[in-house]
Amino acid sequence: MGMSAGYELARRGFKTLLIDAFDPPHPNGSHHGEPRLIRHAYHGGEAYVRLALRADERWLELEAAAGEKLLERAGVLNMSDPDVYTFDGRLDDALKLGVRLEMLDVPEIVKRWPGVRLPDTYRAMYEPDAGYLYSERCVAAYKKLALKAGAELVTNTFVTDVKAENSIVSVRTKDDTFLAGHVVLSAGAWFKTLEPFIKLPIRAVRKSVAWFEPRGTLFDAGTFPGFTLGTKAGGYYGFPNIAGAGVKLGRHDTGVEWTPGEPFEPFGAYPEDEGYLRRTLETFLPDSAGKLLNGAACKYELTPDDNFIIDTHPHHSNVILAGGFSGHGFKFASVVGEIAADLIERRVSDQDLRLFSVARFAVAR
Repeated sequence: MGMSAGYELARRGFKTLLIDAFDPPHPNGSHHGEPRLIRHAYHGGEAYVRLALRADERWLELEAAAGEKLLERAGVLNMSDPDVYTFDGRLDDALKLGVRLEMLDVPEIVKRWPGVRLPDTYRAMYEPDAGYLYSERCVAAYKKLALKAGAELVTNTFVTDVKAENSIVSVRTKDDTFLAGHVVLSAGAWFKTLEPFIKLPIRAVRKSVAWFEPRGTLFDAGTFPGFTLGTKAGGYYGFPNIAGAGVKLGRHDTGVEWTPGEPFEPFGAYPEDEGYLRRTLETFLPDSAGKLLNGAACKYELTPDDNFIIDTHPHHSNVILAGGFSGHGFKFASVVGEIAADLIERRVSDQDLRLFSVARFAVAR
């Protein structure tokens, strides 16, 4: 989100400084371990669907500007136990806004994708225009284009303090203090380190993802789509075998609480890092559950209601807050950067941001 906002501001002619605790793209946040799903038939109401459609447009613009492939229209197959989740709400919102959809029963799912094994009661919603983004390529493209547009980037530098007074914001690091008329705070799972300047109910969680070697070609990219899976045992998301990397699977719920500054345990530290992912593939996509090829642990940043925070600071209108995105946020990075730039340049966004207001949290200050 920060690299997107930095690029958008720089290309509009703003003098732009980007400060990152690491050197993006990097493995210390939520964007590493390509790829990320992009879907348009979204839960949460029309605001999310419109946001997803605008994000798609902006990703294509980034592709053109960067001159490289960032988005694959592989389709996304959303499979679910109807006792856990139905598609009724987002189906209506998506159709109203022109999203192409197909509702499928199990025989049709298995006919199209023979590697799938589902109970007869399951249903699916297929989005042919959805797909996945090469997340690290996207961040690298933003970085390259932001610098080309005149932005400056300070890497491997932690922000230790933020203050705002008389329309000027000061951002302090170990060695320097920077002053600006406007600041975008997009600290991911590290938002707690910005207290007491802003206190948000963002919970940092350690999550694991893994890549498994499939048997045969049923799950190869170009044959199998991106997918989500809602079961009584949990909610999962995954990707086909892209260039031999293996079938990727992650779990949206659960996770281990993590506090910035504490040790972050690598993949494999817990038996369930691989265990529940493998069991899920063995149950629903059995021929994809071969040898473990790779695993990664990443950081989620979650709000209590799973909705984003995109708003101005409660007391400082020249400070933009962008956080709480993990689990389903990367696909929106392109439009979030546009929103942040609009809030600075025009003080208003064309998107409906009411759902993302910081005011919904009584603890914010």
